Amino acid sequence: MRRRSLLAALCAATLAASGCSGGGDAPAGADPATTLRYAAVGAPAATTNDPHGRVGNEADYLRFAMLYDVLTVLDEQGVVQPRLAESWEPEDGDLTHWHVTLRRDAVFSDGAPVTADDVLFSLRRIQGKGAENNGRLSMFDLEASSALGDHELELVTRQPYAEVGAALASLTFVVPDGADDITEPVPGSGPFVLEEADDTTAVLTRNGDWWGPEGGADRLEITAMPDPAARAAAVASGQADVAGSVAPATAEQYAGGGEVEVVTRPGGVNYPLVMDLETEPFDDPAVREAVKLALDREALVDTVFLGYGEPGADLVAPSEPFAPSAEPIGRDLDRARELLEEAGHGDGVSLTLHATNSYPGMEEAAVLVSEQLAGAGIEARVEVGPPDTYWTEVWNVEPFYLNSLGGNGFVDFSRMALLADGPINETGWNDEEWDADFHTALATPDEGERHALLGDLQQRLADDGGYVVWGLGDGIDLTAPGVSGLPTGPGFHRLRIEQVEVSG
Repeated sequence: MRRRSLLAALCAATLAASGCSGGGDAPAGADPATTLRYAAVGAPAATTNDPHGRVGNEADYLRFAMLYDVLTVLDEQGVVQPRLAESWEPEDGDLTHWHVTLRRDAVFSDGAPVTADDVLFSLRRIQGKGAENNGRLSMFDLEASSALGDHELELVTRQPYAEVGAALASLTFVVPDGADDITEPVPGSGPFVLEEADDTTAVLTRNGDWWGPEGGADRLEITAMPDPAARAAAVASGQADVAGSVAPATAEQYAGGGEVEVVTRPGGVNYPLVMDLETEPFDDPAVREAVKLALDREALVDTVFLGYGEPGADLVAPSEPFAPSAEPIGRDLDRARELLEEAGHGDGVSLTLHATNSYPGMEEAAVLVSEQLAGAGIEARVEVGPPDTYWTEVWNVEPFYLNSLGGNGFVDFSRMALLADGPINETGWNDEEWDADFHTALATPDEGERHALLGDLQQRLADDGGYVVWGLGDGIDLTAPGVSGLPTGPGFHRLRIEQVEVSG
């Protein structure tokens, strides 16, 4: 659909409710409707309407999270909370068969009730698109799963899996049974309904039939903007109310000015170095350790994150409730050179370090990493790839590059990227004992014992794996005055913007 002017779009969306006509004022005594204008990370060319396949835009994820309900969500502490699913319990202590009870008051925007058949259809559709979404629901045997009436179902897992609640969180967007082709939007049961959209901007209006709590803006305008500086400028100029994921330098520019507020999401940015353990020279543990010891992590955090972050200890998910407590690795150039000498690289190592400017600070991080590695005799030539090809031609292809993590929890990340048969095992991590211990952890009913096992697994990966988590930065959003309630929790909690208020 071709996009009309913003005023015309909003007027068309609420003509009857507000009396908006040709730019005129609302009738006397009418409550003015509030609109939240969100400038989100995204390239218009990558826009999709399918919530179950490959989603490359944050703008699309935000839109989907508002249009389509999910089964569970994570709160600000990363703890699983009910959403469409009111409960999920193992049957008779068996961690392979789970009884899920759905809420009874959820309806789609066309008035049809949300049923177990809709949920099971949606889960199967997500799993069927596993090649596009990194095997999001591969832990389930959905052919063996079944609906048990209108609001209950039995979910079967392929192995004992105690973290089913987390597996159903955040991205299990439910659509009507039979919605096979989602090239165009379909009815959802979320807090908003779609009024109009094109590849750049979507206008959503509050769903009066949503089962959830009242509050938040009456309308959302979500615009995909690939340039973080442009997103920030949109808020500063009054053209947007929220700029998602801006650079620390931009936050410094506006902090304390009064016209724009800085909102941080602790630990929301993670740009690890990725080393392919199956490719020389990273197949040698001594070389991997030398890379880790050659970095000045304090300097990286200070330079790249400008104080909005802290040094890392190579833990891929340090904000998890069960993450081990580990001190950042200090720089030791002498030991790094010794390790290279022992590995047969006394004359140094020459590498290509790939990066992109998809996210604020990634390119700057690569340049500084290259300079620091040189101190240990590791020559790393930085090659910056364009955002539109980096995630298809570099990510999970090249042996040494910067990635961006921060959405999935440790269990999901492990299943996708660390198990030997994982769909995106980008580091080539292949440890049979680690895999066995991971499955043992998920088969452990006691949460305390299970979390202790998962914490140990994460530490073992930090010690021997191919991820160098040199620092964790805060996710940084900018808001106009009068915006409140922007989510600041970990991972996909950032998508839950239905309660954000706009005043003034």
